[in-house]
Amino acid sequence: MRLNKFLAQGTTLSRRKADEAIAAGRVSMNGKPAGQGMDVSPTDVVQLDGITVEAASEVLTIMLHKPRGYVVSRYGQGSEIIYDLLPPEYQLLNPVGRLDKDSSGLLLLTNDGQLAQGLTHPSKQKIKLYEVELDKPLQPLHRQMISDQGLQLEDGVSKLQLERQRDGDDRAWAITMHEGRNRQIRRTFAALGYGVRTLHRTQFGPYTLGSLQVGKTKPLDATEPK
Repeated sequence: MRLNKFLAQGTTLSRRKADEAIAAGRVSMNGKPAGQGMDVSPTDVVQLDGITVEAASEVLTIMLHKPRGYVVSRYGQGSEIIYDLLPPEYQLLNPVGRLDKDSSGLLLLTNDGQLAQGLTHPSKQKIKLYEVELDKPLQPLHRQMISDQGLQLEDGVSKLQLERQRDGDDRAWAITMHEGRNRQIRRTFAALGYGVRTLHRTQFGPYTLGSLQVGKTKPLDATEPK
């Protein structure tokens, strides 16, 4: 196993942060400074800041029903964080993608790097479903612009599939998308003068939120589709 993956599974570091720790000289293997790209065997002793890192005992993925007001991070800078909601056995798991502080719904956490890569890499085109409430009715022309041509944002074209949640209600929309750029839905509507009052994710790839209660977690069976 690559060293950065080993560290990501056995500590609170992401792979990127693990690479940074290796580059900073914080990681050793068998008593010697570790280097980028090294492989870890079962007999190797890896230490981070002088503390031995144990190999993850099992691959684990969970679903969290994230409430509004929680930051998807280990460092809230004054805000509540999702790890405040997790029991000790889930504290080392890393989030798959993000939901911003003001959004709610389905969030996956895992120590399975292959699963995370498969769900988040742009080439995989995983479906994400959201329920959105706007601050005012969406005009038909604007709906057509978003669904048909897409809107040009600073980081590329944003194209969303829109369906009314309820007949006759032009504020509440069900959104299907295959991307996941930072705050993409909010920025798309803001470009046309709309504010997003609520944003709630109900599906990510093959995983659906279902009846999971707010703030609760559910372990996912390893045999479930990925």
